[in-house]
Amino acid sequence: MSANAKPIQRNKSIVNSLTTSLETGRSQAAPSASQRSLRICLLGYRSAPFVGGQGIYIKYLSKALVDAGHQVDVISGPPYPDLDPRVKLIEMPSLDLFSAPNHVTALRPRHLKSFSDTFEWWSMLTGGFAEPYTFSRRVAKYLKLHGHRYDLVHDNQCLGWGLLSIQKRGLPVVATVHHPITRDRQLALDAAPNWKHRLLVKRWHSFLRMQKRVVQKLNHIVTVSEQSRHDIADAFDIDSKDISLIYNGIDTDTFRPRDDVEKESFQLITTASADQPLKGLRYLLDAMAELGDEFPQLTLLVVGKLREDGATAKQLKKLGLGDRVRFVSGISTEELVQHYNASTIAVSPSLYEGFGLPAGEAMACGTPVISSDGGALPEIVGDAGITVAAADAPALAKAIAELLKDPARQKTMGEICRERIEQSFSWKVAAEQFGQYYLQMLAEEK
Repeated sequence: MSANAKPIQRNKSIVNSLTTSLETGRSQAAPSASQRSLRICLLGYRSAPFVGGQGIYIKYLSKALVDAGHQVDVISGPPYPDLDPRVKLIEMPSLDLFSAPNHVTALRPRHLKSFSDTFEWWSMLTGGFAEPYTFSRRVAKYLKLHGHRYDLVHDNQCLGWGLLSIQKRGLPVVATVHHPITRDRQLALDAAPNWKHRLLVKRWHSFLRMQKRVVQKLNHIVTVSEQSRHDIADAFDIDSKDISLIYNGIDTDTFRPRDDVEKESFQLITTASADQPLKGLRYLLDAMAELGDEFPQLTLLVVGKLREDGATAKQLKKLGLGDRVRFVSGISTEELVQHYNASTIAVSPSLYEGFGLPAGEAMACGTPVISSDGGALPEIVGDAGITVAAADAPALAKAIAELLKDPARQKTMGEICRERIEQSFSWKVAAEQFGQYYLQMLAEEK
């Protein structure tokens, strides 16, 4: 057997076992006594919950693993995660150039002593994104000294070269790939107004060449949906059979219906980075404009930050929606739960989602959901919500209008949404399945 074939054989055994587990139902018994407590090192190159789904994944998976009896340390670059008190945070500082007032002048003489710091600054200066690479270098250096403290390392879509160094030294590594960022790159290229902008998009996403090679060489890969499994296989030229599936969970204790929150009868809510084409916000705004005459009281709350000079701001002005669309960012989880509960309908218009966490969180709050069929959203929403074609503003407007006119259906759909999340998705189940996965992975690494 060749050196390249060995990781593939390892993955197939674990994938087959987990596939059987998923097919027999997601509500499983508690782990057996033979599933010993493990020392897990969880990695996230930027892990604050407000930076996106990866930060949420780190927060809730680490808590669920501790609840299951494991010891978990999180190594993260800034902005740092919000963790359960039982989870130890090991801060791995970067230059954090996105937070610097001026990234050009952020470099200090002391940084020149570090290749990672200098490379991170130079990459940003020339339009690149180096954090996955530089974070993995720093972590590899740290674990060279401290790796003996852990049974395994679990990477959260950093996919930097440093992971291969860790694996080569004998410390088992598994990586969660939520979805291939190649989709983000292609949508950004399609939306680019000219060749200069397309060059910038390609330069920014140059880290994908590294991530593809790392995915091909890692012994263990996990993803969060069937859609992502097939998309990762296509994007990174690997066999989908060598990718394990463990769905994300939803924190149903936090994201729950709240009787004390007053409903806003004509408020829609969506979660979107305002100028990321992937999130499909522009189609929801077009739908809002189409519904303006029939529902003049209709408003939209966007959980995300508006760039004053960005494409979304220009679209809002063109459509005359400035007074009907509100943006909130940097909010607490509790505030997000209140917003979901106060809204009549949650809309997920994404062109592609590797999992669709915002849709799941809204459903857990008992808020009826209308989503596109982008990526894995149909897997999460199922028959509990309404699904329309991605990038189809008229279809989105029609679905919203029909649901707005039917309060009884809103109530029933909200109850069904909550029930689906409770029965089919939870972090407890995800942690149990990861516990099984880790043990099989360690057994095969011996």
